[in-house]
Amino acid sequence: MTDDKLHEECGVFGVFCNNPENDVVPLVYRGLFSLQHRGQESAGIAAAKNKQINIHKAMGLVTHVFNSGDMSQVNGPAALGHVRYSTDISNIPENVQPFVSRFKLGSIAVAHNGALTNSGVVRELLEDAGIGFTSSGDSEVIANLIAKNYKKGLEKALADTIQFIKGSYALLVLTDDALLGARDPNGIRPLCLGRLDAGADGQDSGWILSSESCAIEAVGGVFVRDVEPGEMVIINKEEVLSFSFSEKTKRAICAFEYVYFARSDSIIDGVDVYRSRIKAGEILGREAAVSADLVIGVPDSGIPAAIGYGRATGTPFGTGIVKNKYIGRTFIVPGQAARKEKVSLKHFVIHSEVNDKRIVLIDDSIVRGTTSRHLVSILKASGAKEVHIRICSPPVRFPCYFGIDTPHREDLISNAAGPEELCKFLGADSLAFISVNGLLEALCQSKEHNAGFCLACFTGEYPVPAQHLK
Repeated sequence: MTDDKLHEECGVFGVFCNNPENDVVPLVYRGLFSLQHRGQESAGIAAAKNKQINIHKAMGLVTHVFNSGDMSQVNGPAALGHVRYSTDISNIPENVQPFVSRFKLGSIAVAHNGALTNSGVVRELLEDAGIGFTSSGDSEVIANLIAKNYKKGLEKALADTIQFIKGSYALLVLTDDALLGARDPNGIRPLCLGRLDAGADGQDSGWILSSESCAIEAVGGVFVRDVEPGEMVIINKEEVLSFSFSEKTKRAICAFEYVYFARSDSIIDGVDVYRSRIKAGEILGREAAVSADLVIGVPDSGIPAAIGYGRATGTPFGTGIVKNKYIGRTFIVPGQAARKEKVSLKHFVIHSEVNDKRIVLIDDSIVRGTTSRHLVSILKASGAKEVHIRICSPPVRFPCYFGIDTPHREDLISNAAGPEELCKFLGADSLAFISVNGLLEALCQSKEHNAGFCLACFTGEYPVPAQHLK
């Protein structure tokens, strides 16, 4: 057992400016910095200028990968970037995105968030056609598939590619003179469109595609709308085009975007992430209240839910746990020993706040149990009389195939242990999870926003047919 969290694959961010003299790479840098929570393993930016695409990418945080010298070598009026998180098997330089494919008819750069469930089949077909690979990632599969069909024209090549691939994706493609975005037919992974400030001539100066709305605001842009599931957006100097490339499919937005992945100030598919976390805490208080002196949230995503729980139950809210802000998300460090070491360095207790009190500890999820067990231990060592754990997502019992790193099903602690056994393992005085219906109530903030959600990791009901799963 190493960590309690599921983790997002990555984040994407792209900018297209109408003025060919402008350099948008600093904006992409700021956008990636705002999406750093989605991945801390590596970062990269590709920029198009004068019919060429240049790229800089490396392992590390955005601030480590880029300095003024690096950014001067990659510039242009259109660019896209990517941040990625690590697993033991993917923590290699060859998998760093974006991927650039250069061929006779031009060049393209691809950045991808998600996971293809048929990537092995597609890779094998491309290899049989004589196409080589330098990485094990899905994004290079997509880049090579687009390049193979490029003689049909960019729009047709991308349309053919996304008809062929299966799974989840928020996809950005950069060419010599256009920026394209596509979202999978179920909308599992988020993608949104923004506008840069208008120029002196009154015309829009450019457009943004981003995994989250918070990054659009960070670069001074204005959020316009979410890219719809099954929609392709093409941005060029003349216009912004939109095409639907799939028949109407059941919407299945990843519920964990709201529970944990997204930044609290983002809005995804009309749902305010912060409000959904507050509401989940209120519902958790309604479903599983317990007598206590203080409710505290595990930083950061557990705090809004703790506020909501306190409002619903009348339990005072306090800051009993602080997080070391100079340490990354625990799971992102590969290797079991390193992860366990980071668990012990990540959270610290304010003794005077919890001593001699009955504590309700609110967290977003439990996957393996290590962090929750550690937090109960340090709270009781600091004098807490009782520690009651409340989780604002249902038990995670099934693996994800759509770009979230999960252990095998037998290693998911809620699959292997019942609530009483799990509570005993954690050392807590009680344990309760929000119900599936309770989570749905928190996410459906109005009739207009009653969108479908992927709950497969809780229910085992996947949004794509079983034959398409790995």
